[in-house]
Amino acid sequence: MDDTNSRAMGLQPLHEIMDERGWSNHDIVRAAPPGFITHKQVQKARKGRWLTANMQRKIEQAVNACAAPDSYTLGELFTYRGKRKL
Repeated sequence: MDDTNSRAMGLQPLHEIMDERGWSNHDIVRAAPPGFITHKQVQKARKGRWLTANMQRKIEQAVNACAAPDSYTLGELFTYRGKRKL
């Protein structure tokens, strides 16, 4: 099995939420603490490139910082659950 296909989850709900609110990747990175996440990580999250559970939680925290007072759960942002790295 091709590893790249098994790790491509397709566009995520995060992408649609960001489009609806007019947010760029930079808006999400800027809402997070310095050095917390990168533009590349946000782009991977939007496009559905497989992320670890820890990185998904970081994206969730940054999105919620940008969306305050609204908030989103991991289930609202992603169609899959990342696994812990061993």
